Amino acid sequence: MDNPLLNYETLPKFSQIKPEHVEPALTNVLNRNLADIQHLLDTAKPYTWDSLIAPLNELNDRLNKTWSPVGHLNSVLDSEALRKVYNECLPKLSLYSSEIGQNKTLYEAYKSIADSAEFAKLEPAQQKVITNELRDFRLSGIHLPPEQQARCKDIRQQLSQLNAKFSQNLLDATHAWKKQITDENVLAGLPDSLKSLARQNAEQANLDGWLLTLDLPCYMPVMNYADNRELRHEMYVAYVTRASANSEFSAQFDNTTLIDEILALRHELAQLLGFHTYTEQSLFNNRMAKTPKQVIDFIYDLAYRSRPLAEGELAELRAFTAAQYKMPTLEMWDIPYYSEKLRHLRYELSQETLRPYFPLPNVLQGLFQVVKRLFGLDIQTKADVDTWHPNVQFFEIFDSANELRGQFYLDPYARQGKRGGAWMDECIARKRLVSGVQTPVAHLVCNFPPPVGDNPSLLTHNDVLTLFHEFGHGLHHMLTKVDYSPVSGINGVSWDAVELPSQLLENWCWEREALDLFASHYQTGEKLPSDLLDKMLAAKNFQAGLFMLRQLEFSLFDLRIHTDYTAEMNVQATLDAVRQQIAVLVPPAFNRFQNSFSHIFAGGYAAGYYSYKWAEVLSADVFSKFEENGIFDRKTGEAFLHSVLERGGSQDAMTLFVEFRGRQPKIEPLLKQCGLLAA
Repeated sequence: MDNPLLNYETLPKFSQIKPEHVEPALTNVLNRNLADIQHLLDTAKPYTWDSLIAPLNELNDRLNKTWSPVGHLNSVLDSEALRKVYNECLPKLSLYSSEIGQNKTLYEAYKSIADSAEFAKLEPAQQKVITNELRDFRLSGIHLPPEQQARCKDIRQQLSQLNAKFSQNLLDATHAWKKQITDENVLAGLPDSLKSLARQNAEQANLDGWLLTLDLPCYMPVMNYADNRELRHEMYVAYVTRASANSEFSAQFDNTTLIDEILALRHELAQLLGFHTYTEQSLFNNRMAKTPKQVIDFIYDLAYRSRPLAEGELAELRAFTAAQYKMPTLEMWDIPYYSEKLRHLRYELSQETLRPYFPLPNVLQGLFQVVKRLFGLDIQTKADVDTWHPNVQFFEIFDSANELRGQFYLDPYARQGKRGGAWMDECIARKRLVSGVQTPVAHLVCNFPPPVGDNPSLLTHNDVLTLFHEFGHGLHHMLTKVDYSPVSGINGVSWDAVELPSQLLENWCWEREALDLFASHYQTGEKLPSDLLDKMLAAKNFQAGLFMLRQLEFSLFDLRIHTDYTAEMNVQATLDAVRQQIAVLVPPAFNRFQNSFSHIFAGGYAAGYYSYKWAEVLSADVFSKFEENGIFDRKTGEAFLHSVLERGGSQDAMTLFVEFRGRQPKIEPLLKQCGLLAA
């Protein structure tokens, strides 16, 4: 059969990919790769970069081009048939990875190159590829006896399936809950934008009235604005018990036992590999932070600085609701609602007030103007590119010399069968070929409210931050000038530094000079009024202490379950204990946050959720240089481009930071940004 997954000459033919293509294509590539690797080991002596490693990189690229479209479609266009074959293929991939990682002959070949005189003559990026591979051999159990290697292999296969099952359960649980409303009075307080979306949801389901879901574009406005306390309570309970036994509608998707199994297997794997804990293993695998204590001290330091502010914010909210609304106690489903009331009273501002000024088409063009000023980039839309959904757009990035630097797909709107959240993912990595450079391609995926009727998608300012954030990741991937795909773009970047470019780009969403490029009313074209911007800036750090503690709570919980793990560990009790240490807002006992914590149980952030805060120190410090020199200072922009964005994972993250900043990072810029230190 003509298999679109085996066509490597063009961009993926997404519309042609069918579930029946997946297993034959993957089996074909895995078998060919294994045969080709053996042939190289037999014939490439003496082993050198050109005779062995360059061809191996080509084989990895071939596998990536086969599997990347499948993994992507599984996230954005879920179906029963695709999910089935995706799950069946995960053990094959895991087995292949283990066989490569435990291939003694291949390991010795890499080691012989690292120990040879040739190594010193290689480019730093090539050296980094080799040292990273040697580290990965260690993490694959190359040093272990055969029976322990077999157990490592088995654990990795199980983990790949459990992680996928966790994610699928969460998706199914989120979409299992729907609430039809036929009495408009129940929707009192909700913005027109949400009512229009809920009406559209109902029409698409052939129902009368309005249809509410747990997708974030629906859930968040209800929690923030619905006057009906029962509705807020019902949706809160539904949301925080997703994929748990506490759920009345999604108990069949319970992730509780999966969590226990995942933690047990991670711990066993870490100990097999010679680490005390999974956290130690995680930090060994390409992190700026080196020890669990270093990370825990970092979290406690930020918590210590944030807690007084958070306690004051909560006390203020309680006093406000008691005085204004005669509310003796506040439940968790009241906090967002009354916080919005307080924000509006103090600043006369809400996210909904801002929505008309952020139509997605304008924001997108403004984002492109921002990066044009910073880095000299020209971004153009390209039609007639095969995509997986009619709403997906395709763009190309050209630099100031009119050289094509990258391409990306943008999938902006929430819909059924699409994983929640927002992310950037690699489609194709940059590498140098005899014929020239392979252009890097990225996926940018968001879950914004779709257009309703004749109106464009109208974003909250938080949505704007999300778009800029994901595009920052995209630039890191697409602007790389590294010629070796294992360390080009985001590949090989320290996990606790990978958020630097994404968090950095968010800063321009607060600057008048940048906002004037895109913040204009979708009907009148009026620019964002100065009084609204003043209110935005005044409200920027509203409840910043509570938000900081919440992120630190998640980070410490992640570290505790991976650092203090025992077979008797009760995950809920551990989370409760962390909340007693860190939180000032403690959720009700029925809350099962961990059952939807896909970052650590289905994503890449296990024992690494702290990375968001760690990288925020870096990004705030980097932005302070732009503040010193001018937020659109081209010289500073190009220095960041050349020192960080173009270098990918080819050098140590701290080395690249110091090259740009001229010194080690300081925490003070972050504390100022968050209102924890006087500006």
